[in-house]
Amino acid sequence: MTTRTAHARHRRIHAFALPLAGLLTLGVAGVPATAQPVTADVEAQRTLRGLTLEQKVGQLFVTWVNGKSADEVNAKNKADFGVDTPAQVIEKYHLGGVIYFNNDSRDNFDDPVQVAKLSNGLQRAALRSGARIPLQIATDQEGGTVTRMGAPATELPNAMAISAGRDTKAAQEAARILGHELRAVGINQDFAPDADVNSNPANPVIGVRSFSGRPELASQFVEAQVKGFQNSGRRSETVSAAAKHFPGHGDAATDSHHELPRIDRSEDSWRATDVPPFKAAIKAGIDSIMSAHIQFPSLDPSGEPATLSKPILTGKLREELGYRGVVVTDSLSMDAVREMHTDAEIPVLALKAGIDQLLMPVNLELAINSVLDAVRKGELTERRIDESVLRVLKLKLNRGILTSPFVDPAKVMSKVGTPANLATAQGIADRSVTAIRNDGGVLPLKQQPAKTLVTGWGVSTTTSLAAKLTAHGTQATALQTGQAPTDAQISQAVAAAKNVDLVVVLTNNVGTYPLQGKLLQALADTGKPVVAVAAQIPYDAGYENPIETWLATYGYISPSLEALARVILGKVKPQGKLPVDVPAGKDVGTVKYPFGHGLTW
Repeated sequence: MTTRTAHARHRRIHAFALPLAGLLTLGVAGVPATAQPVTADVEAQRTLRGLTLEQKVGQLFVTWVNGKSADEVNAKNKADFGVDTPAQVIEKYHLGGVIYFNNDSRDNFDDPVQVAKLSNGLQRAALRSGARIPLQIATDQEGGTVTRMGAPATELPNAMAISAGRDTKAAQEAARILGHELRAVGINQDFAPDADVNSNPANPVIGVRSFSGRPELASQFVEAQVKGFQNSGRRSETVSAAAKHFPGHGDAATDSHHELPRIDRSEDSWRATDVPPFKAAIKAGIDSIMSAHIQFPSLDPSGEPATLSKPILTGKLREELGYRGVVVTDSLSMDAVREMHTDAEIPVLALKAGIDQLLMPVNLELAINSVLDAVRKGELTERRIDESVLRVLKLKLNRGILTSPFVDPAKVMSKVGTPANLATAQGIADRSVTAIRNDGGVLPLKQQPAKTLVTGWGVSTTTSLAAKLTAHGTQATALQTGQAPTDAQISQAVAAAKNVDLVVVLTNNVGTYPLQGKLLQALADTGKPVVAVAAQIPYDAGYENPIETWLATYGYISPSLEALARVILGKVKPQGKLPVDVPAGKDVGTVKYPFGHGLTW
């Protein structure tokens, strides 16, 4: 196909989507440019009337696809969906949305241009399907630990790192960058920000994904990020945000990917602690809210997970908080939501509870047929299906998805990972590093160390930090010892420490992996200057250990490690303030380093 022919075909398909939104003001061929646009409500109703029941139900599902191009034949698609290509998945099920991943089992990312072409191909497939409605294309791009599209796209720090800088404008700018870069490659929904208040230091799944352990600070940053994602440019440049995980996952002691957490918080405590960030998101006009697979007996004594709870999703979210947007489930392939019900029952129960979009059911065909059967048997009404489809259609209309489903691959790299965006991300990271303890006065360094050892947790993290320290003038070597260092690894680190001027040791979750404390003790015993770094959760610094200098980075993406190197070698001063209370180890009732604490020099 020639370039001119391809462009003409692209224009024809794009024009096919335009009538869905009734954008008469654009002056589409044959339509007067002076006509007035119809409202989203009216146009959504009009579009809904043209759909069959099967097409309506398809609009409520969001699934993964296997492959890096729309027409890639991938054996996993045959196993998962009974067809060969991602495009055929979309066409077969009239899907409302897809979600991209970058892991070993589901990998949709090579580079930004490839992602843009994949998105365009899937949108064409959606317009060829019976529903003929463009897709929501989603991913989880919170920044930091949860990043799907990495370099050369701009990497932003974790939420807790951003709030450590205490600058809501920086949070809004981070979301703007994330959103604009995603939309440039055709992704129009970001399952972010995390609106959980990390009130439990032992939380195994939220942690630094949360902005804070205090609802007031978390609310300010959630609101700022919603504005950054949704209100920072033309509709074709922005993404739908999704505040997660309602009614609040921050006090969980177990990981809902693997088991069903139970939150034993009173309803009054829930309103005071967990609700404020979601209220802030709703006030800011959030497009969608994601449910949590958690039991919350004070809100629903039945024991149903919140995703399947009408008292929580309809009673609390819709009626009490007045939310009118789209409610999407967390992944329905997670063990927590599957603990009490079958995969056939879950989507029907979710819709009864008040869910609008069903994310990643284990068996898509079973899930869709379960909903169709429930309608045909009268267990669900078609009117109930229509309510959710209308919300999805209005979101797509308001976010410009129906009128701007395509992107230009030739322009992607002028929008993704730009020097300006990279510099902004680094500035945010530079302000995040928090000096928690400096009793021995190791920092600031009296003189540049000739040789530095970087040891502790993380193969790539220790290597990357050593490279950055070397680039700033000290000869640094990496020796990783992992989360559970053996005696042999500790001995090796001690031997290496004897030949350097400075030791930097990285930790990650000392509470769960206490053998890292043995490494800290052994390094302190060498008599060498040691800087310990909580490279993920800041709570590591609260455990009893002999290291007198502690820094926290709240993550280990490249900008955070660059900021750490700059602080250690005196290129920038630590400016971060703790967004959480750091307890004395597992004694959560004793605060060792309080919220707002942060040293500088």
